[in-house]
Amino acid sequence: MRKFVALSGISALAFAAAPVAAQTITAPAGARAEAIVGYDRPRIAIQGFEDLKDDGVIYGVGAGYDVPIGPSMAIGADVEITGSTAKWESSAAELRVGRDIYAGARVTFPVSDVANLYVKGGYTNLRMTGEVAGMNESENLDGWRVGAGGQFGIGGRAYVGGEYRYSDYEQDVSRHQFALTVGTRF
Repeated sequence: MRKFVALSGISALAFAAAPVAAQTITAPAGARAEAIVGYDRPRIAIQGFEDLKDDGVIYGVGAGYDVPIGPSMAIGADVEITGSTAKWESSAAELRVGRDIYAGARVTFPVSDVANLYVKGGYTNLRMTGEVAGMNESENLDGWRVGAGGQFGIGGRAYVGGEYRYSDYEQDVSRHQFALTVGTRF
């Protein structure tokens, strides 16, 4: 019986403390800026041939602004510009993945006082550059991106994060990316 009373008391304290703990978790708010680096896996599907795939490194910067719409959610804008080291080479030609500009929306969910999870989606524009027989050509490809990730506070307003994102562009070009971020909120 004593164990039952002790467990009941501990349970009652835990339930009473839960609303207090929940009140300390708040959705992120305000502007943020971050550096981005990660793994890039672009693919070009060419009908009748083997797909072109390469591994590369993405690098760039991002920024955003979050507005809380309650204690457990924030919506925000997300922009970034990145480059990539991915390219395909043959004896007669070279094709390079160039800069990528992204603008979209993001929904963030705080899971603790230092950690957030988010989903994102929006428009992306990729520049591809090719060189054949000494002539350079480039083309911009429009597309869309979806992604999900998390951020973990490391002190003050600074944070580190990671995300997976998938982008799909015109002309059967797509890419999978895993990005790491280091940033700050203002």
